[in-house]
Amino acid sequence: MSARETQSIDVPHHSALARPVKKPSPALGREGPAEERELQRGLTNRHLQLIALGGAIGTGMFMGSSSTIHLAGPSSALVYALIGFFLYFMMRALGEMLLSNLNYKSFRDIAEDLLGPAGGFIAGWTYWFSWIVAAMGDMAAITAYFQYWWPNIPKWLPATALAAVLPALNIIAVQFFGEAEFWFALIKLIAVGALVIVAIALLASRFVSPDGDPATIANLWNDGGFFPNGLMGFLGGFQIAFFAFVGIELVGTAAAETKDPCTTLPKAINAIPVRLALFYVFALLAITAVIPWRKVVPGVSPFVSLFGLAGFGAAASVMNFVLLTAAASSDNSGLYSTSRMMYGLALDSQAPSRFRKLSSNNVPRNALVASCLLLLCGITFLYTSDSIMQAFALVTTVAALLFLFTWSLIVVCYIVYRHKRPQLHNESVYKMPGGVPMCWVVLAFFATSLVILTLDPTTRIAVLITPIWFAFIGAMYFVYRRREQHKEALR
Repeated sequence: MSARETQSIDVPHHSALARPVKKPSPALGREGPAEERELQRGLTNRHLQLIALGGAIGTGMFMGSSSTIHLAGPSSALVYALIGFFLYFMMRALGEMLLSNLNYKSFRDIAEDLLGPAGGFIAGWTYWFSWIVAAMGDMAAITAYFQYWWPNIPKWLPATALAAVLPALNIIAVQFFGEAEFWFALIKLIAVGALVIVAIALLASRFVSPDGDPATIANLWNDGGFFPNGLMGFLGGFQIAFFAFVGIELVGTAAAETKDPCTTLPKAINAIPVRLALFYVFALLAITAVIPWRKVVPGVSPFVSLFGLAGFGAAASVMNFVLLTAAASSDNSGLYSTSRMMYGLALDSQAPSRFRKLSSNNVPRNALVASCLLLLCGITFLYTSDSIMQAFALVTTVAALLFLFTWSLIVVCYIVYRHKRPQLHNESVYKMPGGVPMCWVVLAFFATSLVILTLDPTTRIAVLITPIWFAFIGAMYFVYRRREQHKEALR
């Protein structure tokens, strides 16, 4: 590890530094005790970008976009563009803070440092739970993809198979995970590109569907206009769209395992939001130009529908396979993130000590297995709902709310960082555009989005049940603090 990677930036003596990260001993190797090992910086820029892209480009786009189009019509593209715009500033705030102190392993460390133990505890466990819930939504989508080929397949079988396969992709060294996720994400990007190319070809050839619907740019406005369902329809499109961006913040979790973070993190952060927004916008415009928005069926992937509508039956099956791997890839990224977050919590004694042990490949194996086992809880949601899409909508809304909290917490941390660490901000070469005023604009957007989610009955249920988690984690923190105080009293 280079000196640049291990150094921390000096801060004024009156400011509290983040918890120092123990430097690896020169003698440390594969034979050393598991509790003495540390995460290794094995991820490169291409790994980091594709991990974040792969984590975000998943079921929220490939399956959830059908519901967004159904609600907002062609204006669904604008929904994704707006979300991507505001999340860019959240990511820039995260990037500046991560680079202000290279001892930060993730944004949980940032919250711990700037907001105190309560901030780190709540941020870490909420983010962990967010990915568990998001993975449940991906399981629902995976079941739907399998039913495309085998309509009568038991709901539990695809989900159980996924929970068995994912640990194998994560248990090896982080370089293997990064390489595997790079290629998984690349497949997804190729799929999006293929859809746009096919859509352009259909538009150029003036394709007419078997139902007599022509492929034309005019489909973007000739059926009720660009906002066919008015303002309420446009706002309703935000429900699933937020879930589509889940995973964009993965760079904050992977910071401790990234090579040359001073160079890699800015490149990844600058590229990810823009690329995500472009992929979403172009893909949705392509879909709604070829398929009239009223013909997009909620719960059915518009990607598969587009190829099927064009008469490419085999291509539709291939695309369904791509979508299946996309959902699995998103879950894979989530499993990586949850295991690292649990590992970080354990290092601060905010999770059981067994979760801070690393394998011989420097992977938090115990945390990985525990997170994977909890994914199996997602199977119950498949059986408690009337349809897979209903289960998907409920679970993804809860996940979106939890991630909205995480994103908001990152922005709040930046505001505190600017107040407590003005010197670090002045010395930063990677400042957030707009600074603190833009932070308040982003928080206002997040608050407005929360209100929007209460407008629909399905998402309103999610808004009402999500506070149960915060009540639970608040109670757990109270227990944790009492235990720590008791330990201090005994010393």
